[in-house]
Amino acid sequence: MDVKEYLKAKKEIVEKALDLYLPGEDAEPKIIHEAMRYSVFAGGKRIRPILVIASAEAVGGNEETVLPAACALEMIHTYSLIHDDLPAMDNDDYRRGKPTNHKVFGEAMAILAGDALLTHAFGVITRCSGKVDDSSIMMVLRELSEAAGSMGMVGGQVMDILSEGKEINGEELQFIHRHKTGCLFRASIRTGAILSGANHEKLAALTAYAEHLGLAFQIIDDILDVTGNEKKLGKKTGSDIKKQKATYPALYGLEKSRELAKKEIESAVESLKGLGAAADPLRGIALYLGKRDS
Repeated sequence: MDVKEYLKAKKEIVEKALDLYLPGEDAEPKIIHEAMRYSVFAGGKRIRPILVIASAEAVGGNEETVLPAACALEMIHTYSLIHDDLPAMDNDDYRRGKPTNHKVFGEAMAILAGDALLTHAFGVITRCSGKVDDSSIMMVLRELSEAAGSMGMVGGQVMDILSEGKEINGEELQFIHRHKTGCLFRASIRTGAILSGANHEKLAALTAYAEHLGLAFQIIDDILDVTGNEKKLGKKTGSDIKKQKATYPALYGLEKSRELAKKEIESAVESLKGLGAAADPLRGIALYLGKRDS
């Protein structure tokens, strides 16, 4: 399969749905809806919602059924980026080559835009009702609340902030990455599978895939902050070093970090050995992300 064509096609489907599920810019109060849509449509690969769809397809589901949940994952991801960019957090001026939300709308509105996207996401998930069993939707709601909260993404961000300027070991660094980034990858994959009625064996295989892929993705992010092209990345490089953040290159060096990322990608693909050709998009996505330069 052509993974680039697959990603392009699914991205277009996701973006049309996001436009439908988000309040319009003319809805009052206009400023908050402009701010929400600004960051959602500022660019990005839409990896997380595409993983929801690919996971569903891998176990016999379809994109139409899981599309609301896929869009919800992107809204949660976007909220996290808006808040990460704030002066109190990473203090970044650019995201995906454009001024960050707080640079355009101000800090107060950026905080509220993030809050609104997170809240709106859970309402969007309920649009799966009627397409799948409501008990599956309840499972997904719990899955996402845990993945996005203090035991997941927020917890990882907390540890990331507390570790700045300190020496930490590999186990602590892996905890940060698995929570800060990995939890939302895990939730994306599991959401698609749960809504598509995956059995225990397939769900376990997809969960393992997600955990390896999420860690690899963040390791590669760490590497790109050192070696990446600023134009391709859409943001300044070297910020992790300036902020004395805990990263894989800082702890292991670039070469070892590349080896670790490669190993995680290989493990992700290996996790899918019990699944058939329907999981090929997931295999392709893992290999594609393992070679990304932006």
